[in-house]
Amino acid sequence: MRHFPEIKPLGERGILIDFQPEISEQLLEKLLRLKIFLQKELLEEKVEVINTFSSLLINYPLAIEGVYNEVLKVKTLVEKANIHNKTEQQIFQIPVCYEEAFALDLELISQQKKISKEEIIRLHSAPIYTVYFIGFLPGFLYLGGLDKKLQFPRKEQPRMRVEKGAVGIGENQTGIYPKTSPGGWQIIGNSPVPLFDKNKIPPCEISPGDKLKFYAIDLEEHERIQKEVDDGIFKFKNELYVG
Repeated sequence: MRHFPEIKPLGERGILIDFQPEISEQLLEKLLRLKIFLQKELLEEKVEVINTFSSLLINYPLAIEGVYNEVLKVKTLVEKANIHNKTEQQIFQIPVCYEEAFALDLELISQQKKISKEEIIRLHSAPIYTVYFIGFLPGFLYLGGLDKKLQFPRKEQPRMRVEKGAVGIGENQTGIYPKTSPGGWQIIGNSPVPLFDKNKIPPCEISPGDKLKFYAIDLEEHERIQKEVDDGIFKFKNELYVG
């Protein structure tokens, strides 16, 4: 990682803070600490700070007047920020039904990888994943930590319809579709838990930096949790993780 990031204007309303491209939990932790610090220090400017794997984008509500002076201000803030302290994140426990009704591509992966379906489920549900950022769809979590044995290419021809809650694998990542949409990931299960609700504040309870762990459920448990969701009484199971 660069000792100090490159900081530059991006369009009329943005300033980009760009670290050396890499995907690591250490860099993510630094980005999130810096993100919180900048949101606090730039509160009066009413900015929005968005993170990716290796950068932060500061979005201003209006075109920046004196953009280079503002870049210098941001550089000073970045130098001032203490981004080396330990942080606390949540580990969200996410139920997944890997049964045949939902696991549209589990057999394909099993055959191609020469790994049993049971072993795929074990490998998929074993890690503690890190939420790097949210994008593609509102509430779509980009997760790091997929076992290398499960890495698998996206579909050459995406499906026109992937059901809400579908759990998939795409290249070196796994994720959950927060709503029904087209998609090209290999589907291995379904989770009944809601990841995005526009009527709630915040609409996505899980945030970048949080941890996530899958656990296997059967169809009966999937239906029970789905009923809790429909009745508005579902609550995530989570625990504290100190990184």
